[in-house]
Amino acid sequence: MEKNYYICNFKQECEMSSKKIASALISVFYKTDLDKIVALLKKNGVQIYATGGTLDFIKKIDETVRSVESLTGYPSILGGRVKTLHPKVFGGILGRLDNESDIAEMRQYDIPAIDLVIVDLYPFEETVRNTNDEAQIIEKIDIGGISLIRAGAKNFNDCLIVPSSNYYKEFMEMYENQGGCTTLDDRRRFAGYAFATSSHYDTAIYNYFSGATVTPLRYGENPHQQAVFNGNLDDVFEKLHGKDLSYNNLLDLDAGLNLIREFDEPTFAILKHNNPCGIASRPSISEAYAAALAGDPVSAFGGVFVSNRAIDVKTAEEMNKMFFEVCVAPGYEDGVLDILFAKKNRIVLKLKSDIFPAKVYKSALNGILEQERDLHVETKDDFKSVTDKLIDNQDVEDLIFANKIVKHSRSNAIVLAKNRQLYASGIGQTSRVDSLRQAIAKAKSFNFDLNGAVLASDAFFPFSDCVEIASEAGIKSIIQPGGSVRDQESIDACNKLGIAMVFTGFRHFKH
Repeated sequence: MEKNYYICNFKQECEMSSKKIASALISVFYKTDLDKIVALLKKNGVQIYATGGTLDFIKKIDETVRSVESLTGYPSILGGRVKTLHPKVFGGILGRLDNESDIAEMRQYDIPAIDLVIVDLYPFEETVRNTNDEAQIIEKIDIGGISLIRAGAKNFNDCLIVPSSNYYKEFMEMYENQGGCTTLDDRRRFAGYAFATSSHYDTAIYNYFSGATVTPLRYGENPHQQAVFNGNLDDVFEKLHGKDLSYNNLLDLDAGLNLIREFDEPTFAILKHNNPCGIASRPSISEAYAAALAGDPVSAFGGVFVSNRAIDVKTAEEMNKMFFEVCVAPGYEDGVLDILFAKKNRIVLKLKSDIFPAKVYKSALNGILEQERDLHVETKDDFKSVTDKLIDNQDVEDLIFANKIVKHSRSNAIVLAKNRQLYASGIGQTSRVDSLRQAIAKAKSFNFDLNGAVLASDAFFPFSDCVEIASEAGIKSIIQPGGSVRDQESIDACNKLGIAMVFTGFRHFKH
């Protein structure tokens, strides 16, 4: 049969590349939100073909749905291994509707054109996570579904492929807004999603057969990005509770564990977007948590909580009052897990090791950057006093504390601290002055008294401006690497304003 071209109207007249969906093939494992899609298709008079359980589901919504078997003339065989693998299915998807020869063959063999293919693959990765039974795992290698995805994507000129439930929302919004039409740009975009899906799926299967340790993640940096972790997370922590980890969760955990390992005394850190928004050292972990939270209770919402001591009941009860994504600690005292498990999706991890490789890697351009991990930790012996005013004993503790934090904050970075508590930080700014102003404003917004506080900078001050701004805020001591040809300007400013400053000789940029 020849496929008719449809020109539709939606707000403005459709371009000639726009096509109305008249027929659809749906074959999905999970049925979440499928009822909404079927209702939309039914409203627009779309003829739906479906397989197995998908067919049974759709019949409850649209009685006009046809089985794939009615199209192919063959039943599902080999225990469901072969359902859609037939020329009448793939001919309908791959037929080029601007090609006279293809159209003639489709007429000859009574192959209906298929405008829309919706697939949700067998859950291979989930099965691998949940069982070691190879027979079960092998049966979750999708053959027909992955073939449908590739076929629909290849013929994006005539067919729209929705390759995963991850794209249902985008499809429905597009479909409704465009009056049941798809544009060539739409079909091309979804074709890209399709090949991304098939690539991810095949990679997971390859990793299984090759024995590679790969952990599928909930999603990547954003929900529309897929991601995996290549490495053995079981060596780092034991997952005790909660939903699957995401790409961002792991980045925050990496930042948090690298930070917390710098501290010997009981210390609690709260991370947000790879930066500490609260951290404090105290005689007990409950006191450390309270002080860390006070540093920025707003940013702590939805954060990653990191402790270098076992969590006790008192701390857990206070933590439970907050919404947080992840908690990691070396242990949990009796009764704590009952408290923390109260939230179904909250991720609770037990730390096994915070020892990471000596080198770090980052993709860039068309390759990978490699460098040594920044393991240097400054002590009092590294301090070089460069001002008339000298630091006192309390300054030493706070300067070391602040310098550890700034080392793990995104550049340009300024950290303000007092009594081994993070008061505020200015991070990720293109100007060090902006970072300082940001930190001061944030500290004041939480009513911190900066008089007597210390300042740590991840790089040198080439001008006197930061010293002058810090003095106005009440800062008494500064720690920075030094090394600028204009160091004397900042030294002179400190001497004029009565501020103590020490150089460490070590810069700690973190981009």
